[in-house]
Amino acid sequence: MTRHVIVRSDRRPDAEAVEVLGRVGVATAHEAMGRRGLTHPVLRPIYPGARIAGRAVTVLSQPGDNLMIHACIEQCGPGDVLVVTTTSPSTDGMFGELFATQLAARGVLGLVIDAGVRDVADLTALGFPAWSRAVSAQGTVKATPGSVNVPVVVAGACVRPGDVVVADDDGVLIVPREEAPAVAAASVAREANEQEKREKFQAGVLGLDVYGMRATLERLGVTYVDEPADDAVPAPSA
Repeated sequence: MTRHVIVRSDRRPDAEAVEVLGRVGVATAHEAMGRRGLTHPVLRPIYPGARIAGRAVTVLSQPGDNLMIHACIEQCGPGDVLVVTTTSPSTDGMFGELFATQLAARGVLGLVIDAGVRDVADLTALGFPAWSRAVSAQGTVKATPGSVNVPVVVAGACVRPGDVVVADDDGVLIVPREEAPAVAAASVAREANEQEKREKFQAGVLGLDVYGMRATLERLGVTYVDEPADDAVPAPSA
């Protein structure tokens, strides 16, 4: 028989690293981490402009059943991000405003769910961000066991309890807990490097020259040719 568990866990990522990752955002942190850790872009924010980074609290549910979301709430606290997936694909509206109200009262930052959410207008008014596979009013039951705070796969990315979840308009990134300080430091370095490039671009320098890509074009056999002058082009026959 499958063993279903609710794991009580105090495992947390480095707080300073989480703050940095939230500030730099998904794209910069993803590049700094070697272009790893992104969930599939099917997960989209329910409203624009949201930006969070926090500790993952994971939920493995049966499709169409939100019992384990109810069960996980007491395991959540300030700075956490609830991460929910199902044992098979689902777009049912497993999460809504009443869940968000409970989680917001506990200081939870937001939700990432590889299924559906509903009550989007209410979630937006609450300022409770969610990244989901779908928006659906389809209701769910509360009848089937699952697990809380176990490793899960969410939209193609492995998430362990205590990993860092970074989410914004560019998508959702999972940073392994033990890598968070190094990824944060690499992200800061990347920011500084990008600022140098930004200043050059503002001064009119081209990316072709900043990145040394003229040599790449030549190596690939791309050549420049001048368009003939207008008077060199034969006139169409009558």
